[in-house]
Amino acid sequence: MAFIDYYEVLGISKTATEKDIKAAYRKLARKYHPDLNPNDEQAHKKFQQLNEANEVLSDPDKRKKYDQYGENWQHGEAYEHAQRQQQSQQRNYGGGGGQAFDFDGFSGGGEDFSDFFQSMFGGAAGGGGGRRQAKYRGQDYNAELHLDLKEASETHKQTLTVNGKNIRITIPAGVENGQTIKIAGHGGPGANGGPGGDLYIKFLVADDPRFKRKGADLYVNTKLDIYTAILGGEITAETLTGKVKVKVKPETQNGTKVKLKGKGLPVYKKEGEFGDLIISYEIELPTNLTDKQKQLFEELAKSSA
Repeated sequence: MAFIDYYEVLGISKTATEKDIKAAYRKLARKYHPDLNPNDEQAHKKFQQLNEANEVLSDPDKRKKYDQYGENWQHGEAYEHAQRQQQSQQRNYGGGGGQAFDFDGFSGGGEDFSDFFQSMFGGAAGGGGGRRQAKYRGQDYNAELHLDLKEASETHKQTLTVNGKNIRITIPAGVENGQTIKIAGHGGPGANGGPGGDLYIKFLVADDPRFKRKGADLYVNTKLDIYTAILGGEITAETLTGKVKVKVKPETQNGTKVKLKGKGLPVYKKEGEFGDLIISYEIELPTNLTDKQKQLFEELAKSSA
């Protein structure tokens, strides 16, 4: 897997502050956002790399390891653990008999680290009889996937790019905004035959201009003219999957709620179960009445007195 220079991805220097990182990420994320580049694979790949870079560089601990170990930063904890372990062995054995590495020679970057990681995480152990290499689990990856409400209502496949690798996943219908799922083994590669890390995907479902969502239920405000509200009738209501006819009872009051059973979102991971669509009526009063219409309202008012 090719090494990605996160500073270069964000277009910032290694001395950038947290504020600089946040500003650079926001600027570029807006530019390469999938919603603005729906058919641009390169923009989608760039957006994923931006998320990766921001995740590492905005975390002080991850950034420190990245700055210290470069492309081997994912094994930084393993190196530090091995260093402590070997230093402990040096104290126990008095430094004799070739039982431990001498870690004093490692510098802040470059070939010394590379040689160490090569000996620890790849290739044969040097000299003296086959030291057993520890297995290390790969790093977990995190990614975000943006969906609209319609996409969240349907089981479908999408391809996303994580650390330069395309991963095709099936998105179950009914996923919630902010929900995270785990794809086991699709994170960073393990070392010395260790297991791969996991990939955590966070779904970001955009607000819909028509419907408000609560779980699997959808809510919508629908305007109703005063004549239909008083006399009853039929209206056409919009659902997520199309338009339906809805009967209106006579003398319907403003704010009346009507439930359309099963016209909401699919219930997550429950085949054949759906939420409801709840319609709230907003009765519209007529304007620009003619003299005849005003007269009829006056007569109605007198008859009701």
